[in-house]
Amino acid sequence: MVLGDFLACFGDESAAAEAVLSLGDLRLVAGLRQRAAAEGLGLGTFAALAVRRYAEEASDEEWVTLMAELGRSADPGLAFIKRALSHTAHIPG
Repeated sequence: MVLGDFLACFGDESAAAEAVLSLGDLRLVAGLRQRAAAEGLGLGTFAALAVRRYAEEASDEEWVTLMAELGRSADPGLAFIKRALSHTAHIPG
C-alpha cells in the first residue's frame, strides 16, 4: 500500500484500526490499545491522532531517520505508520 493510501484510511476509525492490526506487531498494538483506553479513545482514532501528531511534532533528526528508513523499505507506507506509532510511546500524552 502506498503512503497516501495508508494515510487516507486513517480518517475512518475501523480502517485505521485495521491498518494498525495489519502491522503484525502485537507489542505495539497492545501498547496502543492501552494508551487509547487510557485516553478514552478507540484504537483507530488514537492511531490517527498519533500519526498526525508525529507528522506535526517529529524533530528534524527524526525526519532524517525516517527518510533513511523509508528508502530501505519495500513498503514505505507501512514503515511510516509503524515508525509514527512506535514514536507515540516517546511523545508525552
